[in-house]
Amino acid sequence: MKYISTRGGMAPQSFSDILLMGLAPDGGLALPESYPQISRAQLDAWRGLSYAELAFEIIRLFATDIPEGDLRDIVQRTYTRAAFGTDDITPVKTLQDGIAILELSNGPTLAFKDMAMQLLGNLFEYVLARKGRQLNILGATSGDTGSAAEYAMRGKRGIQVFMLSPDGLMSPFQRAQMYSLQDANIHNIAIRGMFDDCQDIVKAVQNDHAFKAKYDIGTVNSINWARVVAQVVYYFKGYFNATENNDQQVSFCVPSGNFGNVCAGHIARQMGLPVARLIVATNENDVLDEFFRTGAYRPRGTANTYVTSSPSMDISKASNFERFVFDLVGRDGDAVKALWRKVESGEGFDLSDKLAEARDAFGFVSGKSSHADRLATIRTVDAEDGVVVDTHTADGIKVAREARLPGEIVVCLETALPAKFADTIREALDRDPPRPDGFDGIEALPQKVVVFDADAPRVKAFIEETLAAV
Repeated sequence: MKYISTRGGMAPQSFSDILLMGLAPDGGLALPESYPQISRAQLDAWRGLSYAELAFEIIRLFATDIPEGDLRDIVQRTYTRAAFGTDDITPVKTLQDGIAILELSNGPTLAFKDMAMQLLGNLFEYVLARKGRQLNILGATSGDTGSAAEYAMRGKRGIQVFMLSPDGLMSPFQRAQMYSLQDANIHNIAIRGMFDDCQDIVKAVQNDHAFKAKYDIGTVNSINWARVVAQVVYYFKGYFNATENNDQQVSFCVPSGNFGNVCAGHIARQMGLPVARLIVATNENDVLDEFFRTGAYRPRGTANTYVTSSPSMDISKASNFERFVFDLVGRDGDAVKALWRKVESGEGFDLSDKLAEARDAFGFVSGKSSHADRLATIRTVDAEDGVVVDTHTADGIKVAREARLPGEIVVCLETALPAKFADTIREALDRDPPRPDGFDGIEALPQKVVVFDADAPRVKAFIEETLAAV
């Protein structure tokens, strides 16, 4: 399988090449030339597989340049009970009202990002060794990507990690998870601004091709295709766990900020997984909800992005959205390039005609949630089911309950454990959320972080200075 850019300017590349690439040379995102199609016979054969076995079967369709024996070993070492606390890896629990929750937060940093990041760390190490290369990762996080990436990459041979986060805007637990790491290859940079400012810096550095080549800059954000592929797996596993047979359909409700998580659901649906609808749940930063309701994509600047109690979704420019738009406009790279020129000028664009034509082909609907909504949902789920959910999962449950059709099986994707957002849980329930073993007192650990203005040249200078000292 070969990969092309959403903006049409990249010669087809192998999986291992785009794994290390980040943004394509033309500024676009990598996608396969076509999505593999899954037959009913394959679905039937996959239904009884373990998570690691299923991951191997799906990922080998995309990573065709990695020998199957090597890939199987990488996957088997990634998805273990030791790493995820359960043999099921992603069990499903069902609430009294029938909404199913796909548990994705059993990994080392208590967030769904571990599902892909643990694999990515092992893939990076394997491919770098095979190519005899180094990789300096520059990433941005609104809350959970950073810690998941750092825990997956800490101590990995040939890898340095530079992680940008919005200064003071993550929860204390999230900050502690990242900043308390003292590993020599982990470098935290807090940016005075919002997540979108961090993401803009990553893209600016990625688009400085001379700097990127000189310093071997890669990324772990969901602009990295391998992140998305790894997330495709749990849609298949969630489908199998929530149904009795492959004649049934399900809908997935996905809390969404940067569109990476639900983009993986889109790809699973295009591959042939029996998904009726993909329900996008946003918080007060409702750019994606506005698009799926109206067809208008109007990214907002920092001044118009809200700070909310579901901070990992405080995003107004969803980088992965470009992959979906590429499919929506018939995989026309020139059209995507023209649309993103409008985005970069602050204009946005309107694809209401395309969206109306393709509504059934892609199955997207959406809704939004507010602070009051998530407090109410946390209280209701706790009272009725004895389950404490985090703020982002609460957004998803709220939207799922509003959007669900009669008889529809809806699986809501859990995004993190509630321990990461204790302040809001206390506000909702007047008690602390349960905290897994090993995380007591994490906020009191010494922290290692530098703070900069939202300035790409300053970040590049820090990378240069740090690498010179390595």
